[in-house]
Amino acid sequence: MSPSNLAALRGEPSYVWRAGQERRLTMIHRWARLHHARVLVAGCGIGMYAAEIRHRFTPNVDAFDIEEDRVSVAREETPRALVAAAEALPYQNDTFDTILSHEVLEHVRDDRQAAREMVRVLKPGGRIVIFVPNRGYPFETHGHYWRGQYHFGNTPLINYLPDALRNRLAPHVRAYTGRGLRRLFAGSPIRVVTHRRIYGGYDNIIARLGAPGRLLRDALYRMEGTPLDGFGLSHVLVVEKSAPISGQS
Repeated sequence: MSPSNLAALRGEPSYVWRAGQERRLTMIHRWARLHHARVLVAGCGIGMYAAEIRHRFTPNVDAFDIEEDRVSVAREETPRALVAAAEALPYQNDTFDTILSHEVLEHVRDDRQAAREMVRVLKPGGRIVIFVPNRGYPFETHGHYWRGQYHFGNTPLINYLPDALRNRLAPHVRAYTGRGLRRLFAGSPIRVVTHRRIYGGYDNIIARLGAPGRLLRDALYRMEGTPLDGFGLSHVLVVEKSAPISGQS
């Protein structure tokens, strides 16, 4: 299937590498080990982040996605990319130093099971870096359904509706509160390293507006770490595995 046909079900992966992706990679590098690490990119799409990590930091990069067509593209730069579901990872316990889940959990069938599986395959002392949509962002970026038809693009205010209404308009994707995101790891042997909300890269706006777009982006970035980041695009949650899960070797 073409990317446009997958947009409602899986979202759109990164197709080009721009300032927004570079900023997020800097965050990943800040909070998790990449140099000489064994890294898993969970839900890799066509493999943009996997390729950048592999070329810059470590050759030991594994990746998976549920869509075979996307994995076939990812394998061009990341040979150890394979087709798998997030809820049943084909890796042994305690395998990876770092796991990246970039805007993926909102699309999986069972996000709690996906979180448990990432913890299972992470080494004690290893870290998971997670980006997911923020429920407080004024737009639903994954489109919406209306009268049975899917409409791609940003839709204002859907995330502010009560769950019953919001989930009728956007049943194909989740948006998380901070508490709801952390709840995915309840009962797992992890500690929270950092949890914050961030604004987007706005590369398209900057391409259209130039300097005014950069001023807007920079103003939004200054809101991060303040109460105004409640309107940020994404959560960033970094957790560290504190011990093997009971029953693991």
